[in-house]
Amino acid sequence: MKTFAPLNEQMELILRGVEEIIPVEELEKKITKSIKNKAPLKVKFGCDPSRPDLHIGHAVVLRKLRHFQDLGHEAILLIGDFTAMIGDPTGRNKTRPQITLEETRENALSYIDQASIILRQEGLQIVYNSDWLGKMDFSEVIRLSSNYTVARMLERDDFTKRYKDGIPISVHEFLYPLAQGHDSVFLHSDVELGGTDQKFNLLVGRHLQKEAGQEPQVIITTPILVGTDGVEKMSKSYDNYIGLTDSPSDIYGKALSIPDSLIAKYFEFATDVSSSELESIRKDLKNSISNPRDVKRKLARELVTLYHDAEKAQQAEAEFDKMFIKKEVPDEMPECKITAPSKLVSLMVDNKLSASNGESRRLISQGAVSIEQEKVTDIHYLIEPGDDRVLKVGKRKFLKLIS
Repeated sequence: MKTFAPLNEQMELILRGVEEIIPVEELEKKITKSIKNKAPLKVKFGCDPSRPDLHIGHAVVLRKLRHFQDLGHEAILLIGDFTAMIGDPTGRNKTRPQITLEETRENALSYIDQASIILRQEGLQIVYNSDWLGKMDFSEVIRLSSNYTVARMLERDDFTKRYKDGIPISVHEFLYPLAQGHDSVFLHSDVELGGTDQKFNLLVGRHLQKEAGQEPQVIITTPILVGTDGVEKMSKSYDNYIGLTDSPSDIYGKALSIPDSLIAKYFEFATDVSSSELESIRKDLKNSISNPRDVKRKLARELVTLYHDAEKAQQAEAEFDKMFIKKEVPDEMPECKITAPSKLVSLMVDNKLSASNGESRRLISQGAVSIEQEKVTDIHYLIEPGDDRVLKVGKRKFLKLIS
């Protein structure tokens, strides 16, 4: 039998960094009942393993699941390996390519490994929806489909836009929210978490639970974190992300690159600073009491500490100051032995300083590449064997060239 914190204490933590609770009154009733019966709530978060690389934008909802763990509730991390084969149509203007179950399982291993940085393993239930969805026969799929109308499905914004624009919608895409909703029925979830872009899918789960005669789950949505560019949502494809497995120096440097307008939001959604400290940060920024640069340095330390430790945070700050304030190179960096003339473009790709030859050429043309502090702008540049030199790409990537 468990003992739980009072309702007001639980709600204070749950409400932090939340966009919407549907409906909040039901959540309070569920928590009150949980306290009375000394029984934890089942809190579900379904993840899409088609994207195995996680960043602090993904961490916003994972951290909310951790909050429920800290309050003593049962956390369920649902790996949507079966639904990933359908492909979530959320935000898509065309049908998403399907992937195999084997691919989703492989990605899931990486996802779980990274999510474990945030979630406590004790009491964490990890389930795969292929275990029940993959066993449904066609008559069960028909019965499931009969619980939702095409009219309601077309209320979904992305479906509505595609339908009006004459862009094809495959029938199997209608099955995605139904399959995700059936997960909630199968698991008898009390609460389901998701980003604001998942609201429609989460509401379908609530509807299907009612149809099944269950007490419907409460929906909690968390905001979509804007990336370090201050424009697009955080995404690896936009190169505006801070990865959960990034090095301390990368996390620190990327955090300092965000626009001032995002400082308070990052503190709220991506760190563990207290509510009183968060309010103080907001007030000082608004009244120009604090220098935004200094507050960002604190944010950077908080993030590095969260995903590494406090000592690494201090080291990352010292290294940043050395490189960007004192204009020195870091003490430690990867090395590359040059034994024959090498194309700079290819060398950058081979040493993970750029993702492709095209990106290498773009960085060189933009003046973002230098050797021994001398810019290189020739995309056909050859690196010859010779004295040891330091190749710098962008603001934070260094490579020692040795012969």
